[in-house]
Amino acid sequence: MLLFAGLGNPGPAYAGHRHNVGFMAVDAIAARHGFPPWRARFQGLAAEGRLGGVPVLLLKPMTFMNESGRAVAEALRFRKLGPSALTVFYDELDLPPFRVRVKTGGGAAGHNGIRSIAAHVGPDFRRVRIGIGHPGTRDRVTAHVLGNWAKAEEAQLCALLSDLADLAPLLAAGEDARFMSDLALRQQEQA
Repeated sequence: MLLFAGLGNPGPAYAGHRHNVGFMAVDAIAARHGFPPWRARFQGLAAEGRLGGVPVLLLKPMTFMNESGRAVAEALRFRKLGPSALTVFYDELDLPPFRVRVKTGGGAAGHNGIRSIAAHVGPDFRRVRIGIGHPGTRDRVTAHVLGNWAKAEEAQLCALLSDLADLAPLLAAGEDARFMSDLALRQQEQA
């Protein structure tokens, strides 16, 4: 079994924020691949299903971003999984909007959700970094991250989430390079 955790903040006030793109990603995966409804578990919302034949537990921590590691660690312990079974979907300031990069391990780069998870399970988990772009100056970062996607960005966001959900079985199969190249090709076709 694999654990795919999407990061965000709970509640309708945060639903459209750039910081919640991790929640949006796992919601899209759940919808595309027929996962059952979300259930309260592991200090979050969880749904179990299959991606390309691989059993996957989707998780949206409801602990707020800064405490995401508590929910993720609880789910890993319950399923007797190590960090290598974990993939985290989250927003990345240092990538242009709608660009996606996959890597395993590394630092938190200032992301409090990733910092929390690394503190609870160690740094050696796979990360799917979804670009939200940088607002240009440091004093505008918080408002940018905790702001809603612009109306003009919504079509591109929906297309990205749809493509990401379509290609999620490649992540489940461990085909990270193919996932990134197929996603990049789809994005080029839409440009």
